[in-house]
Amino acid sequence: MNKLTYKDDKFYLDEKPLVIVSGTMHYFRIPKEYWYDRLLKLKECGFNTVETYTCWNLHEPKEGEFHFDGMLDIEEYINTAQELGLYVILRPGPYICAEWEFGGLPAWLLTYKDMELRCNDPVYLSKVHRYYKELLGRLNRFFACNGGNIIMLQIENEYGSYGNDKEYLKSILNMYKEFNIDSLFFTSDGAEFSMLTGGALEGFLSVANFGSRPQIQKQIMDRYFPNQPFMCGEYWCGWFDHWGEKHHVRNYQEIVDDFKTFMDNDWSINVYMFHGGTNFNFYNGANHFGTYEPTVTSYDYGALLSEAGDRTEAYYKFREILKEKFKDKVPELTAKESEKKAYGKVNLTEQAYLFENLDNISKPIQVVSPKYMEDIGQNFGYVLYRTTIKGPFDAYKLYIEHIHDRAQIFINDEHRVTYYRNDVINDEERITLPLDFNEIAKLDILVENMGRVNYGPKLRDQKGAVGIRFNNQYHFGWDMYSLPMTDLSNLEFKSIDNLSKKEPSFLRGYFLIDETPKDTFIKLEGFTKGFVMINGINIGRYFNIAGPQKTLYVPAPFLKEGKNEIIVFESDITTSSVVEFLDKPEL
Repeated sequence: MNKLTYKDDKFYLDEKPLVIVSGTMHYFRIPKEYWYDRLLKLKECGFNTVETYTCWNLHEPKEGEFHFDGMLDIEEYINTAQELGLYVILRPGPYICAEWEFGGLPAWLLTYKDMELRCNDPVYLSKVHRYYKELLGRLNRFFACNGGNIIMLQIENEYGSYGNDKEYLKSILNMYKEFNIDSLFFTSDGAEFSMLTGGALEGFLSVANFGSRPQIQKQIMDRYFPNQPFMCGEYWCGWFDHWGEKHHVRNYQEIVDDFKTFMDNDWSINVYMFHGGTNFNFYNGANHFGTYEPTVTSYDYGALLSEAGDRTEAYYKFREILKEKFKDKVPELTAKESEKKAYGKVNLTEQAYLFENLDNISKPIQVVSPKYMEDIGQNFGYVLYRTTIKGPFDAYKLYIEHIHDRAQIFINDEHRVTYYRNDVINDEERITLPLDFNEIAKLDILVENMGRVNYGPKLRDQKGAVGIRFNNQYHFGWDMYSLPMTDLSNLEFKSIDNLSKKEPSFLRGYFLIDETPKDTFIKLEGFTKGFVMINGINIGRYFNIAGPQKTLYVPAPFLKEGKNEIIVFESDITTSSVVEFLDKPEL
């Protein structure tokens, strides 16, 4: 296969005109066992291309340590697309946004205090270079110039929304060329002149990202790039959700009408998202434009395939348009929807309190003053700061200068207050710790990383609680406990005896499946905040805030026939020790 080219307003592949009909599906948000199913549904809808980002932060979680197995096996993902006859648009970042933790950048970058992100900083570029060498070395054989199915490769990502360093964009481009990649390189930005000025690179294809009014967007692009084909690099068919919002639902007729406009005019499109998937584990990102807004676990996005991979009404409408345009080139429907099952209620009968188990799942790191999570080599999860205060001590008020993102404060294991980074804390609301002679108090501050900012000028979002003082006196001498919550095998569980105690704890139970497992959805009525692990897999966060997510998706591949273990970490308090598995989501 020759590489994709363009002339005037048309793309050409193997010297034949090509209208790119692409849909976004991120391999790292979909269980590997479902990749074939989701890609087949894309093909059977009439699409000819799949687009995906890559996630640097999961591929290189520790500097110089690479992972490409399981749900990170991008080679297998692209190979599966190739077997199905699908082209691939690859967007490797290094920054991806995507409502993904830190926009896909690895947290360890934040330990380089003098390094600037996303610009021609030589230290930053050296880190990108190492990642790209590993990633693109694995994928080189899949590029069209080498007989593969990757036909387009993005230079950075929506860069005009962040900066305007053209030398940086050229450095990324030069890396591609250094690794012997010959592809159709492109940039993508919002269809606004300032964004295009900052993010486009002269001599290379520029595509526009938007979610409505394609005719108006085309006028902008024609004025800025008069001799290029018009393509929407991200057509937003829905939107993502933050905790506390209503679930975003879009009138599907609007997107159907826009899609028909694209097809009627032979304009190329990438639908974002064709299938959103899930922010498993602690991988959700956040926005911050004056207020910190973390993204929920579900990335349903109102996409053409639901979070569980089911076809929506919009899917069938898009398929009708493509059948009308491409006739018998659209294959028949053969893919099945996954079976769902309501496994019912499960009693959690065992409990392990966090403070009693600290030394079973973590070891103290002694520090003079509190440090950020990244400074002790931690990416995700929670961190606990512990110290002792010796009397006599006046009733000074406790101040924490930087809380990222949610801090629960305990004195002698008793919960006193919870501070959230958006809170405005009045002095009269601050806690004090008056102690008499010979009195000693233990102070614990448990901080949750609720997701690093993934878009905008506040990307450098370090996690933890620093600048802890009483009145004007900084307190020194702390133990820090790293709690990534990846291995809970050493927890010591006991029978549940008291649910009213407001102390973070793990609750465990088991349930049996006497057949091939089915997809299901877990509801945690009566629980407040935390995450759920099933058979050692973190399926994501829950939060009883007003909305929008009331259930968590549990894919069948995460379950097994026979005995299944469920552990719920409740950071606040629960009035129930029962969870329920449903056959439908509640968003």
